[in-house]
Formats: sequence, structure tokens, C-alpha cells
Amino acid sequence: MSATHSDIPVSGEGSRIAGVDPHPQVPRFGHGSRVPGWDDAVDLTKPPATVPDPALTEVPDELRREIEDAMARYPDRRSAAIPALRAAQQLYGWCSPEAIDQVGAVMQLTPAYLTSVASFYDMFALSPKPEHDVYVCTNITCSLLGGDELHEAFIELAHENPDLNVCSFECLGACDIGPMASVDGEYVGPLTIDDARQIVEDLHAGAPVLPAKQLRSRRCADPRAEQRAAGSDETTSDPADA
Repeated sequence: MSATHSDIPVSGEGSRIAGVDPHPQVPRFGHGSRVPGWDDAVDLTKPPATVPDPALTEVPDELRREIEDAMARYPDRRSAAIPALRAAQQLYGWCSPEAIDQVGAVMQLTPAYLTSVASFYDMFALSPKPEHDVYVCTNITCSLLGGDELHEAFIELAHENPDLNVCSFECLGACDIGPMASVDGEYVGPLTIDDARQIVEDLHAGAPVLPAKQLRSRRCADPRAEQRAAGSDETTSDPADA
């Protein structure tokens, strides 16, 4: 969903970054949910699903290799549907019908099956979208900490920057750094309203977004985890083993 979508939820006034609103309004879409979708009707006029013919479906070599590598990791090829669709979206910018046909040709699955997977997950796009994904968590913890106001700030920036795909997200699983967002897959937080503009500037400069606030930069209680993240081959003995 792009930032200019008419159904974008709008929360109430006030700032819960400075203070907690005791009666916050819950932003919802027209169909009653806080998340988009779920109201798209099934097209029963379409012909029965068939597996695309590999001999007639041209697939870029790079995409084919990524899909085949993903399939090799699982005993059931269908388990590779998510990484295969992700590879297609990274190549084309969205899961277009042509991209889904190419994935289906390699995996020998019907486009209907792959579409059912892609339409279930919010991070797959079944229509063209702007280049940069900014997913702002607006679930309870982030919402109480200012997530809704942060989302509104990004929406305002998206009006000036059409390459931003701003979405509110039910939960990104990073409550400890709330309010937070996922920016092109990079988790950043805790965020302030001013951070929103800095993130946009970083994106346009091709620079890492808010390096000091990236989740990957936070220290971990397990020293071995930090070494693995840094790519170190050295191991540190666990004090408990001494």
C-alpha cells in the first residue's frame, strides 16, 4: 500500500511521545481492521490454475539460481515459496503476475498457490509500489510510545517523496526499541519525530539509515553472538564452562 492510499488510517490529535494519551483513537481501514487487505473478493471467472510451462516461460538466470538454491534447502519444494517470492520482488520491485509465473515455472507450482502465499503476508506487494519500504510499528507498545504520530510523520514526508512506501504495521517484534520502524528491512529505533526526516535523507543519500539506532548495532548479552554478527572466526569460551 502506498502512502497516498485513500484508506490510510489517521489517528487522533496529540503527541504520545511527549505524554501518553489516555484515550487514543485506534486507526482503522474502511473494512474495520487495522491492516490492509482481507476484503479482496476471489475472481471465480478465472480459468483453472495450471503450472506454467518451463519451456515457454523465460526466467532470468539470477532469479532461477536463487529459487533453485532455496528449494534445495527444503525436503518439500513448497517450503521455498517465501524466499522465492522475495527474490522475485527484489528483482522486479513487486510480485507481478509475470514474476509469479516465473517462480511457478521454476518451482512447478501454480500461480494461484503462490498468489495465496504472497497475499497472506503484508511485506509482499501484488501491485506496483514505491522503491523504499518504511514499515512503522503501530501495535500496542509502539503506539503508546508514539508509533501513530511517527507513522503520520512518515506519511507527510511521503507526500513530498513519492519513492516512499509507508505502511503501518501491527507488530514487527521489536518492542524493546519502540517506537520503531523497518526501513528497507533494517530495524531502527527508538525513533523520534525528527528521525523520520533523517531516515529519508539517509535513503536518498544511499547511506545506512540511522546507524546508531539500528537493531544490529545494539550490544548483546551473548559475546559469541556479537562475534558472529561481526563475521569473526574466533570463539569466546562461555564463563559457565570455566
